[in-house]
Amino acid sequence: MTSASTPAAASAASASAAHALPVVLAGARGHGRWHLANIRRLAQEGLVRLAGVCELTPLDENELDGLGAPEQSADFAALLESTGARIAVVCTPIHTHTDLALAAAERGVHLLLEKPPAPSYAEFERMVRGVRAAGVACQIGFQSLGSHAVTAVRDLIADGAIGTVRGIGAAGAWSRDLAYWERAPWAGRRRLEGRDVVDGVLTNPLAHAVATALRIDGGDRAEDVAGIELELYRANAIESDDTSCVRLRTAHGDGTTGEITAAVTLCAERPGEPYVVVHGTGGRITFWYKQDRLLLERDGHAPETTEHARTDLLRNLVAHLAGGEELLVPPERTGAFMRLVEAVRTAPEPRPLPGGAWRTEPGTGGGSARRIVTGIDDLVAAGARELALYSELSDGSGPRAPWAASVAEPGRKPEQEPEPKPERKGAVA
Repeated sequence: MTSASTPAAASAASASAAHALPVVLAGARGHGRWHLANIRRLAQEGLVRLAGVCELTPLDENELDGLGAPEQSADFAALLESTGARIAVVCTPIHTHTDLALAAAERGVHLLLEKPPAPSYAEFERMVRGVRAAGVACQIGFQSLGSHAVTAVRDLIADGAIGTVRGIGAAGAWSRDLAYWERAPWAGRRRLEGRDVVDGVLTNPLAHAVATALRIDGGDRAEDVAGIELELYRANAIESDDTSCVRLRTAHGDGTTGEITAAVTLCAERPGEPYVVVHGTGGRITFWYKQDRLLLERDGHAPETTEHARTDLLRNLVAHLAGGEELLVPPERTGAFMRLVEAVRTAPEPRPLPGGAWRTEPGTGGGSARRIVTGIDDLVAAGARELALYSELSDGSGPRAPWAASVAEPGRKPEQEPEPKPERKGAVA
């Protein structure tokens, strides 16, 4: 029985491999390890196979465990051609996204492109034009937008579960140690060697908070943005912001408007799960987007907690190519987020927080030290709860964040020059 079934099993495995779409992964370390593991999961289902890896230093056997022996090269374009890739997953430094995406598009290779899709709105538009001209599919890697909870929130809003929406808050209080900013030459930079990077808390680590709020609001396209107010600060000796807030106003096609206020930091005292909260006249909905968990609180009802499934974005891209399933995060649905990236890019340099506003704590468990902004966890939560920028928060007797400046205005110069940059170490990818 076993010997008779072996040829059939081998035949089935061969057929599955023949239908698996060849994938090239550009950037397989750092966050790229998550994509490598995801490709491994989908390969086990016969949906994809890892045909190539583009890295400055080739992966070893342990890193490629369960993925066979894909071709490896630092030449992305050549690798796409030699492997016959159908899909490219691009998880490289922000300022390389557009050029690599266009290299794939020009060769007819479909894309899963990490967020943020580009470091400027002009680069984003250049990428979108190239992808459209080539006729390839492109998915942007905002994984939270694959959560079925997003649809559930929108359905609750449409059903009037919390009355009329007053606004949407987003909160993210994470912590990054000093080594995080030294891991690569582009980390924490606004520019590198004359090129925009814009690696700040709003545009990269906690970008999902804003992108998720925009999708729930329904104003996620570039033309939906009616106004942006920014406050950018930093406790670390970097160029970009590590503690910031933003208010986005949206205008929808049906004549309605929306307001989103996001407060985020990478200098938290007690790091926690980021969330989006929808405030209504009759209740609120809190969405912990990394956990796919919702809490519905409404007048006259007991609180309700629900957990939801999530559609993987690479799986969705494969289904799109195989059967025409609608892409969950096409570039045009990230246009509003790219308006935010552009606003951050063109804003005055982030304001250094005064020394009394932050402290350094030693690392634990072998980690390096980290800078903490005193009281920032409560300020982040208050910003999302009250739909207020840091400079607007008050306890009745005065500002809750005395260091907070007035809203950034185009062309205004910072009051202090940025601290000297530390030397950078580590690989680019």
